[in-house]
Amino acid sequence: MEQYFSATQKMEQEVMFPSLLRGVFPQQEGAAPAAGGHTDLYERYQLLKAIKPVVEKGLASVTDQSPTGADADTPLDDDDTMDAQLEERLSHHLAGLQQVLTHLTRDTNALTRRYSQILEQISPSEGQPSW
Repeated sequence: MEQYFSATQKMEQEVMFPSLLRGVFPQQEGAAPAAGGHTDLYERYQLLKAIKPVVEKGLASVTDQSPTGADADTPLDDDDTMDAQLEERLSHHLAGLQQVLTHLTRDTNALTRRYSQILEQISPSEGQPSW
């Protein structure tokens, strides 16, 4: 989770002009641009920015979920079975959350790198003296 927050913070600090990402499509290292991918980096940037508050605040604050009546119908004799199921479900969901955060972190870092490349293409002579 720390890596995700660090990556999004870096993205927000570095991407000063998100409009530069319009019409730029993500591509993997050494691969040609995907023909089926219709989402440019600007749209991806907007999505990553929209997801960040949800991750920060947690889904519970966004969707006020209350327990359903199905849980109330479970007999008290099955507490051990229920605990085992809860542990298994929690483990499954945490693994899924870890995968999603890893994917979001990778996307955020890739977007930030690509933005830096775009800036270098715009002003490549920044370190050279102008005569």
